[in-house]
Amino acid sequence: MIFEHDYPYTESLSSRLQIALRKIEFSRKYMLTLLDDLTEDDWFWVPDAFPTHVAWQVGHLCMSQYGLTLFQQRGRNREVDSQLMSSKFRKLFMRGTTPVVDRETHPSRQEILDVLNKVHTQMRTEVIHFSDEELHEPLDPPHAAYATRYGALLFCSDHEMLHAGQIGFLRRLMGKPPLR
Repeated sequence: MIFEHDYPYTESLSSRLQIALRKIEFSRKYMLTLLDDLTEDDWFWVPDAFPTHVAWQVGHLCMSQYGLTLFQQRGRNREVDSQLMSSKFRKLFMRGTTPVVDRETHPSRQEILDVLNKVHTQMRTEVIHFSDEELHEPLDPPHAAYATRYGALLFCSDHEMLHAGQIGFLRRLMGKPPLR
């Protein structure tokens, strides 16, 4: 499975930023292929003794991309951020939350996908303006997985691939074939 990178403006970006963006784009496109054939019911299917579902995994990816590529890069922008997702959405899927099995507590598959796309689009709009010097800036406090703004961008794709693996595992438990 080969994905084309569709950043027409990469020539103007630093090589480090290009690397981070390509990794983020690759992991997002891969994760989306795992969702292509899943129904609304598949999104909320919960296997025995494994309290999670695709809806929580994807909602959590919305939050993590927001946190790693926007919030930790520039802080909160109340005007923009409130357009991306509701406070209720953030509280349901933020770091440290546990998947809730009750389907009624979650937004629909389409609502989650809409937030996923809005956050990704906003990331693409803002990240291209980061300078190489800004990418070297340390985060305060640093995270266990990264210490700089650049590290947060790189971890975004790593984190998405981790959850893509969980989505892939859920797919297999549903009886779906592996993707080729």
